[in-house]
Amino acid sequence: MTRKTSADFDQRALDLYDDFAHGRISRRDFYQRMAAVAVAGVSAEAMIQALMPNYALAQQVSTDDPRIKTQTFEYDSPKGGGRMKGHLAHPKKENEKFPAVLVIHENRGLNPYIADVARRLATEGFLAFAPDALSPLGGYPGSDDEGRKLQASRKPEEMLEDFMAAAAVLQKHPLSTGKAGAVGFCYGGGVVNELAVRLPEVIQAGVPFYGRQPAAADVPKIKASLLIHYAGNDTRINDGWPAYEQALKAAGVKYESFIYAGANHGFHNDSTPRFDEAAAKLAWQRTVDFFRTKLV
Repeated sequence: MTRKTSADFDQRALDLYDDFAHGRISRRDFYQRMAAVAVAGVSAEAMIQALMPNYALAQQVSTDDPRIKTQTFEYDSPKGGGRMKGHLAHPKKENEKFPAVLVIHENRGLNPYIADVARRLATEGFLAFAPDALSPLGGYPGSDDEGRKLQASRKPEEMLEDFMAAAAVLQKHPLSTGKAGAVGFCYGGGVVNELAVRLPEVIQAGVPFYGRQPAAADVPKIKASLLIHYAGNDTRINDGWPAYEQALKAAGVKYESFIYAGANHGFHNDSTPRFDEAAAKLAWQRTVDFFRTKLV
């Protein structure tokens, strides 16, 4: 299966996809504007289809991988969506406990890519749990477009409560060592930052990938160590980094940050052409090493 990369597209097309994926423009506007950047011999429709997620490309670890065990895990979020579900994965080892990592999805629910990220962490020795914020609405619907609409219909504060409840449950899970971290992507990266602010006694290590920054006034509440990943071309998110970094330094928060030159927002997501293999591999290895240092 041939994988297209960002080099196969005009940067304007990638930026338009980012606007569409985050709800800043409608599907109609997306199609109309893509027509203006279509190259000779390639229709706007063909370009759009090439930009859409292909989850067959994103599976690195199958659910029946012999190294791990997986299951659907349920928990209660009384201040959020009520009864929640997610994808739990851990190494296939008997009578052992593992450091725990919460995996927080993008703005479209628990899609196959995020579930795979949880399984990747399990192969590295972690108890990983990826909740689905769409649980109260029936769960991820199998389509990112529909998932995005469903997630937009939920109250942001209630979804944050869902992830806070998940972090607390995961930390106390029978297979957890009691040391817990969180990694999140896009919307989920922003949630990681918020969890570090709101759950300083639970989250010991946080890894936000291109996530929205918390309010500067809240940064002194953070006790966790942070590993922060940004994409070089992601000016929308990166504009908030200087103030965040200043606040982290002023508060004495332990952090390390990396900006991956030439990479686009979503560069770790290997289901779309925004995937940057070199940046994704480097950021992921740094992430695994960071969790091993901070949680083990």
